[in-house]
Amino acid sequence: MSVVDVRDVTISYGRNIAVDKVTFKVEQGSVYALLGRNGAGKSSLVRCIVGQQKPAGGSVALFERDAWKHRTPLMERTGVVAEDADAPPEMTAGQIERFCSRVYARWDSAAVYERLKRFGIDPKSKFGTLSKGQRKQVSLAMALASSPELVILDDPTLGLDVVARRSLFEEVVGELADRGLTVLVTTHDLAGVETIADRIGILSEGRLVLDEDLEALKSRFRRVRMTGPASIEAAKVRAWGGGTEAIVTNYDAFLQERLHGTNVVEVTAMSLEEIFIAVGGEEKGTAS
Repeated sequence: MSVVDVRDVTISYGRNIAVDKVTFKVEQGSVYALLGRNGAGKSSLVRCIVGQQKPAGGSVALFERDAWKHRTPLMERTGVVAEDADAPPEMTAGQIERFCSRVYARWDSAAVYERLKRFGIDPKSKFGTLSKGQRKQVSLAMALASSPELVILDDPTLGLDVVARRSLFEEVVGELADRGLTVLVTTHDLAGVETIADRIGILSEGRLVLDEDLEALKSRFRRVRMTGPASIEAAKVRAWGGGTEAIVTNYDAFLQERLHGTNVVEVTAMSLEEIFIAVGGEEKGTAS
């Protein structure tokens, strides 16, 4: 079952097209990481997915229902951590919890206070006095307290230090293991998401330029270094020492055999961050 089904979605602001005919699905129980530089259209797309904004074209379905037309019941099944965690600054974390508990039919107050304790956040602390990382942690505690089936994390670790990023992802991983959540995450933290993502989408200037299982993606990308000019088809080639370095996107057993005995001196696997830079690292969009 597809928990999130984005079909030919176009989002525009006046004459500026922020998202251009994007299509992808997030299957039940999976983690889908949507990557893209600032201005790629990630946040605009998230607003449509959670029913805050109607797309100019195409459609978004959550749990096989239109996200725009059925937003209220669908949000009962969805937890959201926004890019900028927001709440009235004078409210304490405990007051926010009590307010949210009256909004959702399914609510686990004990889980909220247990998470706040693990995060080292006093429930009596006013939201406005918390650090950016602590505000994100409060937002995550609230998002998970409604026992959601889908969690949407919009750049949840942006601006957080290493400890806060690890803590946030560990909470999500724990929920994945315990309850089989479906997760859609947009992020700049490629190293963090690489350990939990099942499938990767890359947005570049509003277009989805890649949508693939993570392991399949990593298996076909290689960095190949040669002593002379590039002798193979490559996505990118640049000078390296006295030779060349090529980014290969179709590496397989056949190509591996072809490279044997040539001027190739090194073939190395690539991290998700390196793949992202190679595929979507040169965009110049301005919408978010």
